Amino acid sequence: MFRNHLLPLCLVGGLFTAGSSFAQVVTIPVETQHNALVLQTDADKNLKMVYFGAKLSNTAEYARIQKMYNQKDDSGILNSAYTPSGSANLAEPAITVTHANGDKSLSLVYVSHEVTKVADDISLLTVTLKDPVYNFEVKLYYKTYFKEDVTEQWSVIKHGEKGEVVLNKFASANLNLKGSGFWLKQYHGNWAEEMRPEEAKLTHGIKTIDSKLGTRANLYEPSMFAVSIDKPATEDEGKVLLGALEWSGNFKIDFELDVSDNLRLIAGINNAAAEYHLKPNEEFATPALVYTYSDQGKGDASRKLQRWARKYKIVDGEGSRLTLLNNWESTYFDFNETKLAELLKDTKKLGVDLFLLDDGWFANKYPRNGDHAGLGDWQENKQKLPDGISWLVKEAQNNGVKFGIWIEPEMVNPKSELYEKHPDWVIKQPNRPEKYFRNQLVLDLTNPKVQDFVFGIVDNLFTKNPDLAYIKWDCNAVIYNAYSAYLKKDQSHLYTDYVRGLYKVLERVRAKYPKVPLMLCSGGGGRVDYGALKYFTEFWPSDNTDPLERVFIQWEYSYFYPAITSSNHVTDWGKQPLKFRTDVAMMGKLGFDIVISKLSEQDLDYVHGALKNYDNLKEAIWHGDQYRLQSPWDNDAASIMYVDNAKAKAVMFNYLVNNRYGTGTLVPIRLKGLDPQKKYQVKEINLYPGTKSPIENDLVLTGNFLMNVGVNPHVSSGRTSVVLELDEVK
Repeated sequence: MFRNHLLPLCLVGGLFTAGSSFAQVVTIPVETQHNALVLQTDADKNLKMVYFGAKLSNTAEYARIQKMYNQKDDSGILNSAYTPSGSANLAEPAITVTHANGDKSLSLVYVSHEVTKVADDISLLTVTLKDPVYNFEVKLYYKTYFKEDVTEQWSVIKHGEKGEVVLNKFASANLNLKGSGFWLKQYHGNWAEEMRPEEAKLTHGIKTIDSKLGTRANLYEPSMFAVSIDKPATEDEGKVLLGALEWSGNFKIDFELDVSDNLRLIAGINNAAAEYHLKPNEEFATPALVYTYSDQGKGDASRKLQRWARKYKIVDGEGSRLTLLNNWESTYFDFNETKLAELLKDTKKLGVDLFLLDDGWFANKYPRNGDHAGLGDWQENKQKLPDGISWLVKEAQNNGVKFGIWIEPEMVNPKSELYEKHPDWVIKQPNRPEKYFRNQLVLDLTNPKVQDFVFGIVDNLFTKNPDLAYIKWDCNAVIYNAYSAYLKKDQSHLYTDYVRGLYKVLERVRAKYPKVPLMLCSGGGGRVDYGALKYFTEFWPSDNTDPLERVFIQWEYSYFYPAITSSNHVTDWGKQPLKFRTDVAMMGKLGFDIVISKLSEQDLDYVHGALKNYDNLKEAIWHGDQYRLQSPWDNDAASIMYVDNAKAKAVMFNYLVNNRYGTGTLVPIRLKGLDPQKKYQVKEINLYPGTKSPIENDLVLTGNFLMNVGVNPHVSSGRTSVVLELDEVK
C-alpha cells in the first residue's frame, strides 16, 4: 500500500501562492495500459480533472497539460473532479447538500490521496476531499484494471455535523472531457423494443438520460452510453468513451457542454424524489460508473469492456454455461406433470443440458393460471404438480438432463395469500387507489423482513431440491405510488434503499450458492446493468425473440456485455426458417423455446448438427474477442465474428436483414482479429440437411487475405443466414 498525505502520487511543478501560504501542486495520473485520467490541484487546493485520453510516455509531462489551455472559467472550478454546489460553482454540480444548520453551500478541497494495489492488474486510488468550513468529507475512488483499460469510479460521502445532513444530489462520477466536439450514442426502448440506438452531436446546455421507474430501470432509457470525441467514432476508428452505471434503480446521467466547449459528464443515482438524510458519521456509498476509452473505435472499446466483465464482474465469466429448453412458449400457464414429463423427454431428444420450467407452477388458494393471481405464494400448485418440484428434478435426472425453474420473488399479485397476510410489505400509497403494472405490485425490499422472505424463496427451493441447477429471476413491475410502510418518515430513501435491499438478498444468495446459474430477466431487458449482473451468470435481452429483431437487439447489447451473458432462445416468433432462428441464437448463450414434437425429421437433424457445432465453437463465442463486421443498420446483411484467444479458431455469423429484391452480399466481407501470418480453412457449417454450400470445399486462405480482401458468405434471399467456421491450418 502506498499512503501519502503530503506528497502526491506524481508531483511535478512548483509552488503556487495562495494568500499568505504556499500550496504545492499535486498531479495524480490514473493510468491503465493505454489510457490516463489525470487529476491536479490548483493554488487553492481545488482538485480538477485536467486530462482524459491516451497515456503519455513521459509521466512528468502530465503536470504541464493544464498550462496549455487558456479557456475562460469565471468560477475557477469548471473542470472540478467532483463539483460541489452553492459556493463558486456555476455549472451542473455532482453534489448538492443541505447542512444540519440549513446552509446549502459546499466547497471541497484536496486533503490527501492513497493508492492500494488490490491485485497484479488492479489498483485503487482514494482521494479525500473536505469542506474547509463544515465537517463534511467526500472520498473519490478510482479502481483501475490495467490490462483491460477499464475504470470503476464511485464516491463515499460522510459528515460529522451535529444533526442530519440532506444529500440533495450525490453523483458517482464527474468526468471532464476536452475535444473539438462530442457525439452521444444513447438508447431508448420499451417492452420488446429494447436497445434502439440514437447518436447526435451534443450542443451547449445539458443532455440528460435518466430513469424514474424504480425497478426495470433500463426499460425506457438504458444507462449505457458512448461518447465520441472530435468526430463520430466508427467501429474501428476514432476516440470513444463507453460507460455504464452499475445500478439497478433510478439513474441520471448529465452531459453538459459547458461555456468553454468542454464536456462535463455527471453520473449517478437519480436524485428525483430521492434526497437522502445522512446521520453523523454514517457513510453513503454511491454505485460505480464503469467506463473505458479507446482511440481505435467502438469495437476496441467494447472488447475491453467485455474482457473486463468476463474476468472480474459476472459470475463464472470465464466458465461454462448450460444450453436449455424452456416450456414458456409451448405451454404458457397450461401444463401438468404429464405434459412436463414429455417435455423432459424432449429436452433429452433435443440434446440440450437443462429443462427450464417457467411461470405458472405455484399458488393454490389463488392458482397461478394467468398473470392476475398467485404471485407471492411460492408453494407448488397441487393440481398441476401433485408430486412437487422434487419429482420433476428426479424425472429430469432420469432423462439425463438438469432442471431449472422461474421465479419472480420481488413482486406480488393483489390476488394472493401474501398480499392478504402482509399488505404492509407492499409498496403503495395508503390513501390512493392501487395502480398495477401487469396486475402486480412491488414488495418493499427496504424492509429486512421482506428481504428474508425473498431470500427464503430461493433458499427453500434449493433446500428442498439440492439438485436444482438453474433459476430464472424475473422482475416485471415498476414502482407506482411510491410509499414504504417500513421507512415511515424517510420516504425519499425508498428508491435507493429498495435497490440496496435487492443487493443484500442477492449477496446472501451468492454467499450460499456461489456458482448456481442465475438468469437476470426483467420483462426482457428492463434490468441489464453490472450492478445486478455481478450476481448473475446471464441476462434475458428481450421478450422479443423474433430472430430478425434479435439481430439488432443483440448487436447493440454487445457493445457493453459479452456474448456469454446474452441468453438467446430459438422460438416460433417471426417468419424466418428454423436455421435462421438457430443461427441468430448462437451469437450468445444458446437456448430453445419451441415444441420439439412439431419439428420435422430434417429440422431435428439440423438442430442436432447445430448443437454439435455450437459445442465446438462456444469457447470462441463465450470467451473470445468479438468483431462487428457489417452493421444491420447500414447493410442488407449483418455480419459478426468471434475469434478465440489463440487466433486459431473463429466463427463468422451472417444474416440477411433486408428482404428487398436482389439484396445480399455482393462483395466480400473483410474479417478482423485474425493472425495475418496464419492460414485458415474456411468452411460453411450449420447447413440445413439436403442443401449444399456455394463456398468451395477445402478453402484455405491466409489471415492477411481474409482481413484485406475478405470472403463472401453468399447471403441472399435463398440463403438468409450463413455460418462460417475458420480453423488454423498448421
